[in-house]
Amino acid sequence: MLKETFKQIYHQYFDAIRSYLYYRSGDADLATDLTQDVFIKIWEKQMEIDLKHIKSLLYKIAGDLFVSYCRRQKLSENYAKTIPLALVSKTEPDAQLEYQELKANYEYKLAQLPEKRRVVFLMSRMDALTYKEIAERLGISTKAVEKRMSLALNDLRTIMQKT
Repeated sequence: MLKETFKQIYHQYFDAIRSYLYYRSGDADLATDLTQDVFIKIWEKQMEIDLKHIKSLLYKIAGDLFVSYCRRQKLSENYAKTIPLALVSKTEPDAQLEYQELKANYEYKLAQLPEKRRVVFLMSRMDALTYKEIAERLGISTKAVEKRMSLALNDLRTIMQKT
């Protein structure tokens, strides 16, 4: 792969791949790291790439890296549960503590949404994308985006009412 072609692909798709991974993970730092790994894989393999299919290849690699990361995290968490840890308590001002609880509660409830709904919800709310733009990025119909968004909002309402 030529260096200039790689640069062009990198600049064209980096933000979209990072956003995709952010929507799946909810962690901006992780999304950036995994996105860099996607491009490192392509560069290291010196793949001959058909530019017509580069977008789907990048998303496929990104999805695979995310799944691998999740599997490693699950193994790590299971191992960590076997080791007794001493809890360290920190005192914080009430306002900061309340904010942290609210933020954690929101993130937890957002994580409870099915992935497809969460992705559409975050693309709409975080990036302020229109349904048409979301449909184009995800390769689905606008009606599917509308349905997923409607279901996501209903799910969030239901989840929030339970607490």
